[in-house]
Amino acid sequence: MTKPALKEDFPAQVLGHPLFRDVPQDVAAILLRDAATLHIQDGETLFHEGAEAIEYLYVLSGGVEVLRHTRDLQDRVFHIFEAGQLLAETAMFMSHGRYPMQARARGDAVVLCLKRQGLLEVCRVWPELAMRLLTRLSDRVYHRINEVEWFADSTAAQRLADYLLRQPVVQGTIRLPLTQRQLALHLGVRAETLSRLLADWVDQGVLAGGRRNWVVQNTEFLEALTRPVRRSF
Repeated sequence: MTKPALKEDFPAQVLGHPLFRDVPQDVAAILLRDAATLHIQDGETLFHEGAEAIEYLYVLSGGVEVLRHTRDLQDRVFHIFEAGQLLAETAMFMSHGRYPMQARARGDAVVLCLKRQGLLEVCRVWPELAMRLLTRLSDRVYHRINEVEWFADSTAAQRLADYLLRQPVVQGTIRLPLTQRQLALHLGVRAETLSRLLADWVDQGVLAGGRRNWVVQNTEFLEALTRPVRRSF
């Protein structure tokens, strides 16, 4: 893990984030006070679950995954943050003052580390940021409520279909960001169930491919699976 020089365009990138857009210049100076860039290699940890939450991160390049370890030491990946995204900003407001998850580089990455104290100070002097954060947090709570209901009401096939439909398609192919074991944990299904579903859908002509590279050959089939349990908003 190395600390490259703070490039002139890095502050402009982070201030272009929707949370900080149109921030007054004097307030921006508080946000960026003591900011530092980190270059991290694939698999390096940025912070551990339970560590003191003193910084939040803006991804400049590459990716960062947040995860927890299961009791049998498997990685449960909750989200992958990519360039242009903030992570751990909500941890800056938690009463226990600790990171709720581990953050780890996914491939080589560069992140901008921003200080907790600056974020709290800006919320006091520029209430617009506090309002934006409340909106952001409210949307996340709503999303999590829907997610809990989805997991309670959906089948393994519906969860997998929904996951595949939400993945980006590059040159006709979906490149899964997770291993099949990690994906099974993410979807709340057994690894054997996931493997059987994928094999069945290949046999039925719904999918083609293997491991982490897949081509959806029957989008209508997947959409029909998810439609009965999908919310309208």
